[in-house]
Order: sequence, then C-alpha cells, then structure tokens
Amino acid sequence: MHGKSLLHHRLLIAAVLLLTGLAGLLAAAERTTLIWKGCSITKIAFMVGCARAYEAKTGVHIELVGGGATLGIRSTLAGDADMGGTCRPSRPDLFPDLEAGGVLIHAGWDAICYITHPENPVTDITADQARQILLGEITNWQEVGGPDQPIFLINRRQDEDDRFSGVGYMTRRLLFKNPDVKYADRAITFRDSGLVERNVEKIRWSFAADGFASACHRQVKILAVDGIACTRENIMAGRYPFFRPLYLITHGQPAGEVKRFIDWLLGAEGQAVVKAEGTINLAEGRQLALQFKAWEQLDQFYNPPAGIERRDSGDRP
Repeated sequence: MHGKSLLHHRLLIAAVLLLTGLAGLLAAAERTTLIWKGCSITKIAFMVGCARAYEAKTGVHIELVGGGATLGIRSTLAGDADMGGTCRPSRPDLFPDLEAGGVLIHAGWDAICYITHPENPVTDITADQARQILLGEITNWQEVGGPDQPIFLINRRQDEDDRFSGVGYMTRRLLFKNPDVKYADRAITFRDSGLVERNVEKIRWSFAADGFASACHRQVKILAVDGIACTRENIMAGRYPFFRPLYLITHGQPAGEVKRFIDWLLGAEGQAVVKAEGTINLAEGRQLALQFKAWEQLDQFYNPPAGIERRDSGDRP
C-alpha cells in the first residue's frame, strides 16, 4: 500500500511539472517580440532604455539589432524588421527601390560631433578645420594647435561609399552643406558608429565625426567647435550648431503593437525615458525644430515636428 501511495505521489509531481512546463512554453509562444534594426547611435541614444522600459510595462520584447542607419531604413522597408532606427532621413527620391514607402517618426535630438582619444591635448577646433581634416587637407595635429602627430582619420564604410551612413550623410548636410562631398581616401573605415567609437577609444591620435547621443557614453574626447562645447545643454539651447533629429521608421503607417510602442515612446512616459538616457527629447528640443534647416521628407512623417508644416523643406542642396 505504501508503494502504491509513493508511486501515485511521484506521478502527481510529474504531471504538475509537465503542466508547468507546458504553461511556460505557451506563455513564451504567446509573448510578442518586435524586431528593431538600425544605427548604433539611435540604439544607444534611447532604444536600449525604451525597449527595457516598454517590456517591463507590457511584456513585449523588442530585439535590437545594430548595423547602421541605412540598414535600419532598408531592412524595415524590405520587411526584415518591424521598425528601424535611423539618424538620417530616408531618401526615396534617390533610392526608389530601397527606401520608398517609409514613415519617419521623430523621437528625439542629437548632434554631429567630432571625437578623438581622451589623452589627445587638443580640445577645440574650428568648423573649417573639421572640414579640412575630413577632406584630407589637414593631416597633422600640429596644424590645429596640437603636437606633431599624424591625424588618423576614422570613418564609416558603406557598400558603395559612406555618403549615406547616418553620420556621413548628416555631417555633409550640416557641416559642408553638400551631401555629395567626398572625404579623404586615407581614412580607416568601419561598418558602423559603434566600431568607429571603439577604435577612437584605442587610437591616441584619431579623429572621427560621430553622434553626441552615442559618443557621450564612450571613453572619447568630444571636441568643442569654434569655442562652443558640444554638451547636452548647448545642443538643447541651439548654441552648438550641428544638431539633428533622431528617427524611427516603419513600412507604411505604424499599426498593431508597433503603433502601440511608438505612441508610448512619443507620450510622456516614453519621452521621460528618452531624457533619462541622456538624449534631448521632443519637448526639450521644441525650439530646435524651428531652427533646423535640413528637414527632408516631411510629407512622410508620422509626427511632424512642432511648428513645421508637413511638407518637404525644399532646403536640400
């Protein structure tokens, strides 16, 4: 009798464990997962924090895959991601087969900055010097007030060129006012901003253009430009001139869980997380929207910037 009771007890435990396991599998199967692909700057600027906060609130997991702004735009529009992150606008006029049909969601603000190794004694350059370094016309730190050391220019690499990386495109738009300018061929190139930043951390005499929202989390020196420090406060006030929007992108108008996430992100709770991550949120950057002169594709915005008409700016050089 004791043996039968023990057997019954063991069978009961096994049944409970089996049911518990099945319940766990069902819960995992029912859990919603969204795929986000995009630039490492947007990822670090707010997506890591927002994905974590949104999952804690809703149980919806957002898988984050870096690799660049162009990847974020094109993967999303090809159906390989539910949404993308980009620090440049899509350009359906130039790439109708790859970048048409997107809807841009303005989520926060960043700025193009110029970075070097923390031990480099140079702290300030002029905008013209930044142009000359990127063009290969200045090649030694001595030419900008530093020691007699070569400048190791670090840049992004695309399949064709770097003009349509997020940083490459917006640096050309904001610093050169020319999206087609060609940088020096001698640059050391990497696939995305994360790799650029990690190598600037290692190479003492390096120089790279970058995004502030990402660079401020790295062990790099962010150079002042024309005597104006690239800080959150100076960007937010419009004193530092090279500010730019950060976007999400969807294929067509957002719907379902993607729309719920975007509406949360644009609401008070999501924008509080953007701010907590150190990025300038939409309310803080309200005046930047009016000062920014490089708006593009405004007819494709989910949330047009406050005070800006929903139309293309016509300011494209």
